[in-house]
Amino acid sequence: MNPILELIHNRKSIRVYEAREIDEETTNEILGAAMRAPTAGNMMLYSIIKVTDQSIKNTLVRTCDNQPFIAKSPLVLLFLADYQRWYDYFLASRVEELCEEKKIVFRRPAEGDLFLACCDALIAAHTAVFAAESLGVGSCYIGDIMENYEEHRRLFNLPPYVFPIALLCLGYPTLQQKRRALTKRFDEKFIVFKDTYKRFKKEDFDEMFEKEHKETFGNKKEIEGAKTVGQLMFMRKFNADFSREMSRSVREILRAWREG
Repeated sequence: MNPILELIHNRKSIRVYEAREIDEETTNEILGAAMRAPTAGNMMLYSIIKVTDQSIKNTLVRTCDNQPFIAKSPLVLLFLADYQRWYDYFLASRVEELCEEKKIVFRRPAEGDLFLACCDALIAAHTAVFAAESLGVGSCYIGDIMENYEEHRRLFNLPPYVFPIALLCLGYPTLQQKRRALTKRFDEKFIVFKDTYKRFKKEDFDEMFEKEHKETFGNKKEIEGAKTVGQLMFMRKFNADFSREMSRSVREILRAWREG
């Protein structure tokens, strides 16, 4: 196996770190790799905030679904989908006047631009992840940064066309974390299709979740009132308070984006 594939196949989320700082050279290597990530039209529709203030890290513990390890992470990077920079440049370049001359409508960033910027930011974040892995630095994504938009907007002084899409915690994994077993993935046949999308029937789902059901429930008939993995995941994840807050927060983000 070549070294890149080895990194990919052995990567795991790391939430416990050695009491060891990530030096400036290593941090710069990680950021430099992120900035070489593929990007739409070479526009680099993202920004990265290095979170160094301990009080901000402590706040993120609370606002990102109460995850204490965020405060202990040696390096915290916030990846932002960012169309504000280009929009401001358009204004500085007097694009509005150009549109008037050509009798075309001057438009502001819309939903499609947001999605494109999210792609750019996430690709950059994941490039940073594997750059870090190659340097012995573990990482964990925090999707909960999409919650509590109003507070995060104030905390990081975010303008309307900037969306906090991913928080990345990085640090050197402890020996226990290195030895921890990899989490399992679904069989390829349930994820990779040829030419067209495939929807599943109950028997497909029974096969897909057979091993997970046995490992989760064992000899128990139910857990927390749930009798299947689907019921348990609905209650623990999809219908959980943090998930509902994330949906509310993203609606607010979209409103701010539309209104500019």
